[in-house]
Amino acid sequence: MKLPDLNLIIALDALLEEGTVVGAARRMNLSPPAMSRTLARIREQLGDPILIKVGRKMVPTPRALALREQVQLTLNSAVSLLQPQDDLDLAQLSRTFTLHANDVFISAFGADLLSRLRQEAPNVGLRFTPESGSDENCLRDGKVDLYISAVRPLGDEIHQQTLFTTRFMGLAREGHPIFDQPITPQRFAAYEQISVSRRGRARGPIDERLAELGLVRHISLVVPTFHTGVFSVGHSDLILPLPEHVVLAVQKMGVRLRSFALPIEVDSIPIVQAWHPRFQRDAAHRWCRRLVHELCISAPNARLACIDSNF
Repeated sequence: MKLPDLNLIIALDALLEEGTVVGAARRMNLSPPAMSRTLARIREQLGDPILIKVGRKMVPTPRALALREQVQLTLNSAVSLLQPQDDLDLAQLSRTFTLHANDVFISAFGADLLSRLRQEAPNVGLRFTPESGSDENCLRDGKVDLYISAVRPLGDEIHQQTLFTTRFMGLAREGHPIFDQPITPQRFAAYEQISVSRRGRARGPIDERLAELGLVRHISLVVPTFHTGVFSVGHSDLILPLPEHVVLAVQKMGVRLRSFALPIEVDSIPIVQAWHPRFQRDAAHRWCRRLVHELCISAPNARLACIDSNF
């Protein structure tokens, strides 16, 4: 039996990732006519057009969409097979790791992680991508090395490792009247507050706990990120609940805000790192996620540093 040209897998991966013949040609250092001939061979081999023209754009066929993950897995497995796994030369490693991470991790560990990575591998870079509505697919599409956020269903095949847990605290301007007396659930709910939600939601676990006490807080402002919330507190009488690790990061910046423990019990949030099986045996990836884990578990306890503190 005559084997197919396995180079077509590389070309097919480029075409599916770029979505255009010109883009795939550039990625593979080929001329557009040469890439067009390769696409014709792929179409003949698979019996499917793979990419079809709709208006001015090329869109993948259903068969191409179905093959995308399998093509990526096959290509990554081949690359992994032909590279020694135990002989990682960090001094020569040139790679940019893409982390799909939330504000909690970026605030508390982003800069330190880059520093740790560069200490051992000076040619390594780091790129953070924001959380989005397609979080569940970010690992499968092959564009993200690590997903770092709160626990959520990502698929049975996805590997996960707990990094740390964080809890919500309150943040207000220095001199806010909430600090004039003991902070009770009633006094906490009495002041206007900021809700942080990238989906625009105003209510969450804090409101559920308050409802159990017959209390409702007034949400005056909804912002997409914790960082936006911090800047929104300003000189107002707004209160901002946010994770303790973000509070500690704000404290390091020298911003004159004051934190306090919430007067209600709200469940802690486990933060995990997750990765696709394609990276399980990749030596450079193993090294990166080991540093992420070590950095998180060795960090000082933010809870002890931040409760009712002025900064």
